[in-house]
Amino acid sequence: MAKYVIKRVILAIVSILIICAITFFAMNAIPGGPFNSEKAQSAAVKAVLEARFHLDQPVWKQFLIYMGNISHGDFGVSLKTGRDIWQTISESFAVSAHIGLIAMVLALVCGVILGSLAALFRNKFPDRLIVFLATLATAVPSFVLASLLLLVFCIKLKLIPVWSSYNPNYILPVISLSLYPMAYITRLTKTSMLDVLGQDYVRTARAKGVPIVGVIFKHALRNALIPVITYVGPMTASILTGSLVVETIFTIGGLGSKFVDSITNRDYTMIMGTTIFLAVLMVVVNLLSDLVYKLVDPRIKFE
Repeated sequence: MAKYVIKRVILAIVSILIICAITFFAMNAIPGGPFNSEKAQSAAVKAVLEARFHLDQPVWKQFLIYMGNISHGDFGVSLKTGRDIWQTISESFAVSAHIGLIAMVLALVCGVILGSLAALFRNKFPDRLIVFLATLATAVPSFVLASLLLLVFCIKLKLIPVWSSYNPNYILPVISLSLYPMAYITRLTKTSMLDVLGQDYVRTARAKGVPIVGVIFKHALRNALIPVITYVGPMTASILTGSLVVETIFTIGGLGSKFVDSITNRDYTMIMGTTIFLAVLMVVVNLLSDLVYKLVDPRIKFE
């Protein structure tokens, strides 16, 4: 176990370094700069600003300087607002994490329950209805769903107020982010559950008179959850990347909207800080999901 964790941590560090390099050089390869759009700015002022943030240096040297600062925990300041990058990320992520965690829990709980019910009522009306709704949900992107929900429930019907920092309403953003992973987990759980129900120990439990509901939720569900756990890592990535657009649609001041604004404004330090933060988060979540395998099924061995 320890050897496996150390190996994964080393691979994670290498992956993050590669992501940093690709993001940094691709970002600088795009024509223009963060100070090109500033109004009433003289060439002298622009030169001072570029020297202040080392933008007058060769790109490879800028990268080495930036990585050296990162190794000391210095994410720098925003090129547009002058605010500390880490402070901005931590404050914005608190909003995104709140919405994302609710969406993840809702997707997991509802997806597992609906998938189990579909397996329980296989080839019957509840199964067909659940599969139809799940297929429909997977076909609708989160940004399309968010726009429709905003148009119908906020503008037309006026049943739900538009997002406000003074009166936040998480219903529509959570639905927008959770619907696709919920549908995917439903289909995944049903497929895995049907496979587990054909195992010998399940047939033995049913032969002993255990009710089918008890067989599914007590005996079969534990092994059927392994593919779902595998999807937790990609699901986290899907919800976080989906929040980039969803937060912009609902004007939520989360990390997603800050990331979109930083790309629009060519705020190099904010782009890099957000990219590194999300990359570390994805690596940690994927590592934890792998380790949970051992808790769900002790027979799994890590090599």
